[in-house]
Amino acid sequence: MRSEIITGLALPFLGTALGSGCVLFMKHRLGRSVERILTGFAAGVMVAASIWSLLIPAMEQASGKGKFAFVPAAIGFWCGVLFLLILDSIIPHLHMNADKAEGLPSKLARTTMMVLAVTLHNIPEGMAVGIVYAGFLSGSAEVTSGGAFALALGIAIQNFPEGAIISMPLYAGGKSKGRAFADGVLSGAVEPIGAALTMLFAGLFLPAMPYLMSFAAGAMMYVVVEELIPEMSEGEHSNSGVLMFSVGFTLMMALDVALG
Repeated sequence: MRSEIITGLALPFLGTALGSGCVLFMKHRLGRSVERILTGFAAGVMVAASIWSLLIPAMEQASGKGKFAFVPAAIGFWCGVLFLLILDSIIPHLHMNADKAEGLPSKLARTTMMVLAVTLHNIPEGMAVGIVYAGFLSGSAEVTSGGAFALALGIAIQNFPEGAIISMPLYAGGKSKGRAFADGVLSGAVEPIGAALTMLFAGLFLPAMPYLMSFAAGAMMYVVVEELIPEMSEGEHSNSGVLMFSVGFTLMMALDVALG
């Protein structure tokens, strides 16, 4: 069981690292249309993971409340949204293809704020994996080993293109390939750390598991709506982003049902 958990916590980080490694082999940065396609795919995976891996199990765990089983999920969801809203307002960061930084004013370099934007994005993903594995360890019938692995695998798959999306522009912006790769990997380091800390925290408050799972779902949905959907819809022919959103959504849904 310990090896399963270690594998699950490490998978999302491995996906980011492998994606960041694309900068070591590719000569040019990704085209805007490719970035839009990959962003749409990542958004679809995150939405499906929020629903099937987090919100539905959260409501199933609160089924004892009868018609009000949605209450813990709704409260947790909103807490997650507000938590990311606060982080988004405080942490200086710069979204891809944006000219104006968000968060508190700072003198950080543009590339540093780009890495912080992806790091901020990865926080709820790490929390989601940690909470699901905490639910599995607690013996919850709603969270299986396969379901937890499906979430970790799905996030790892969508982290691969994200790693390339962050490392390639850093290289194009003047950083060496090695430094761009290292920064891309660093942006994903928050996931296993956050997952492990969240798992430990959640293990201390097992009765609150429905709230915690929906909290992670709310945080992930905030990232999707605030960041990924606008990026995948930029420019002409934005339907490519929508189509890849559907592919990512379908893949994550299939993984959760098939492995869970």
